[in-house]
Amino acid sequence: MRFTALKYSIAGRIARITLNRPARLNAIDDKMPREIRRAIEAANADDRVHVIVLSGAGRAFCAGYDLKKYAEGDRRNRWTQDMPWDPMKDYRGMKANTDDFFSIWRSYKPVICKVHGYAVAGGSDIALCADIILMEEDARIGYMPARVWGCPTTAMWVYRLGAEKAKRMLLTGDTVDGRTAEKMGLVYKAVPKKDLDKEVEALAKRMAGVPRNQLMMQKLMINQAYDNMGLAGTQMIATLFDGITRHTPEGAWFKNYAEEHGFHEAVKWRDSGKAIP
Repeated sequence: MRFTALKYSIAGRIARITLNRPARLNAIDDKMPREIRRAIEAANADDRVHVIVLSGAGRAFCAGYDLKKYAEGDRRNRWTQDMPWDPMKDYRGMKANTDDFFSIWRSYKPVICKVHGYAVAGGSDIALCADIILMEEDARIGYMPARVWGCPTTAMWVYRLGAEKAKRMLLTGDTVDGRTAEKMGLVYKAVPKKDLDKEVEALAKRMAGVPRNQLMMQKLMINQAYDNMGLAGTQMIATLFDGITRHTPEGAWFKNYAEEHGFHEAVKWRDSGKAIP
């Protein structure tokens, strides 16, 4: 099985999926969401595999969508359409990505996510779909596009944190380090950088000693409680809102400013707190 945006391997009872665009901090391109789904499906179909470890190559887990590409360019107008825009066209494309990411949550086999460097914006969407997250103490996690040009489509912030803490993060677009993320209950555990690999391996090997059918039943039972809370409906609204954020007056300003001055300058203005023209 060939991949361009990630690497896939199996050692013993553990499958390893490694996001592999390190030059762009593993930013999400057009191929990554589908390849994540394909890798998850391959692990689920392989009777050797009991547990999946999801990580990122290079300096970070994932820095979100490759907005230098999509905000500065997007010549095909895939994510920012000319007016009048078709919200269902946008929804169809972004919901496909959301469902691909959520194959991690729907996986019959448990997924441990190892976060180092950054898991931000769309990268946090991917990480928060995992069953258990272990995070480097100094790594950062957050959803900065909540300020302008985004809404987290997997909606896992509220399901992991509850309403008040989710609002604290999404009404500011702030990021937090691993220590704070653990304290908030967003991730299972934060550890020093030197211990991260060891901690992940120990947990993966412990889970790998459990029969596959037991792992599957426990995960399905727990996930069903989230389904009963209306997770699918929340994701539909979040994905629709994500498209709307790119077509508001502020969203149009962000795109135009990024095209004229560069994505990083647009982000600097967005995160400064200055009024958006």
